[in-house]
Amino acid sequence: MPSSLKLIKKHKNFGGYTCYYQHDSFFTNTKMNFSCFIPEEGKVESCLLYLSGLTCTEENFITKAGVQQHLAKSKTMVIAPDTSPRGTNLPGEHDSYDFGSGAGFYLNATTPGYKDHYQMYDYVTKEIIEIAQKEFHIKKFSIMGHSMGGHGALIMGLREKNLFKSVSAFAPISNPTQSASAQKAFSSYLGNDRGSWKIYDATELLLAGYQRDDTILISQGTEDEFLEKSLMPNNIENAAKKMKQQLELQYCKGYDHSYFFVSTFIKEHVLFHLKALV
Repeated sequence: MPSSLKLIKKHKNFGGYTCYYQHDSFFTNTKMNFSCFIPEEGKVESCLLYLSGLTCTEENFITKAGVQQHLAKSKTMVIAPDTSPRGTNLPGEHDSYDFGSGAGFYLNATTPGYKDHYQMYDYVTKEIIEIAQKEFHIKKFSIMGHSMGGHGALIMGLREKNLFKSVSAFAPISNPTQSASAQKAFSSYLGNDRGSWKIYDATELLLAGYQRDDTILISQGTEDEFLEKSLMPNNIENAAKKMKQQLELQYCKGYDHSYFFVSTFIKEHVLFHLKALV
């Protein structure tokens, strides 16, 4: 995969640089964007991937979560990719917030049209990883995400356990095959064979024997408006218990689904990953 990495803009903060890049993607056949924070240019050794949620771009996390101050003295950078390909104008792509543009669900689509661009699982686990290795000389990776991105972090952390040293999530869609909003997207990306959906469902992956040797960290707000209908943390908690997977599920009293929640607990998650990336 040849690199066409182009620096769009950068801002110095906390002694490092928050940067925005664009490149031609091999997997999505589009231009793709990502943001990152580099504590001290040229001195990073590891990378924390952050996957954002529905409607987000590469901008949301890097501007709202306050992650930079918690990585400033480390040798770990963070990369936040966009949540879907852009500009393909496929049928239905821009009709709703929970499918298509801004809602890639971190899977590899198999349906007509979408299979040509919506290859977000491979884009993250192969292309972003390769860019980080070649352009930033990264040797070790961990992964986290929020909501739809929490779903992405969990499935990648389970399926690619040898790649990611640790995995955590904020309010993840833990059992998307049982979530009404996710079912809509899955059927449109993957077709109606629900058996094929399970490889993109963290709860189903656990039940199928995909496990990690370390603890998975999940933080969940108790006042999250999507808690029962879409996120269903009880399902992954039960699956983890059944399969003896170490899972730390933290219920955060009074917190909702927003970046106010994420920014409050981002330090805890960063420290969790830095321990694994030593």
